[in-house]
Amino acid sequence: MRARVLEILAASPQPLGAYDLIEHIAEKGARRPAPITVYRALDFLLGQGLAHKIESRNAFVACDHAHGHADVVVFLLCGRCGAAVEASGAEIGGLLADVAAKAGFSARGQFVEIAGECAACRRATAL
Repeated sequence: MRARVLEILAASPQPLGAYDLIEHIAEKGARRPAPITVYRALDFLLGQGLAHKIESRNAFVACDHAHGHADVVVFLLCGRCGAAVEASGAEIGGLLADVAAKAGFSARGQFVEIAGECAACRRATAL
């Protein structure tokens, strides 16, 4: 189940929720899994750094970047087509760490979501 969930996430240009994953699994002719089964697979993938959760969408994406748990992860989220792209946040990592340290806060992870419009959608709008 873990491998199947990761495969579906990796093939999707948009973040997927747990129930979207259930539908994708059922479409392939497999038995419809219980939601708890999918959530357990997602928890495992998140814990291994193989997937990320997009909080604003309550959805998940596969992670194909080699980064540490403390690294800043930036998600570029297109409001038009729904695409989500993971980008490096190395440049802002130090700034965010300073902000957290000044507040006496110990961050477990740093995720930044940037909403906007992707290049493909901007080109389509310009035509």
